[in-house]
Amino acid sequence: MSASPRVPYFRLANEAIKGLLATSKAVHDSSIDPTLMELVFLRVSQINGCGYCMDMHGTALRNGGIEPRKLDTLPAWHESRFFDARERAALGWAEALTRLPDAAPSDAAFEALAPHFDEKGISDLSVGIAVINAWNRLGAGLLPPLP
Repeated sequence: MSASPRVPYFRLANEAIKGLLATSKAVHDSSIDPTLMELVFLRVSQINGCGYCMDMHGTALRNGGIEPRKLDTLPAWHESRFFDARERAALGWAEALTRLPDAAPSDAAFEALAPHFDEKGISDLSVGIAVINAWNRLGAGLLPPLP
């Protein structure tokens, strides 16, 4: 990997990046627990193949004390015993919104959120998923160097 991105997008698309950063801050300050949001960010980044974002969110989770076995089994969260029902609902919704070319999110994926999130939480989670997908497209496409 090169020492610089394919294009200097932070400079060339500065106003748009400022907006994306502001939206990211709002997501981090939202009603969703920061650790859960980081798990969602890491899983979406894994699906999208964004090494930069996987490194960033994996590091944040490890620094936050998440059990390594939980992180190791995140790609197989469906069968891992390390994820509770709230995390499973959020991860299922994250995968459904990230894999839109496969199919629109199912009613079941949406309905799984109701026991764990109110309408504000569903909105905040969905915006967070949209934001990490945007960052993943920049990271996977324009290849910023890992810190």
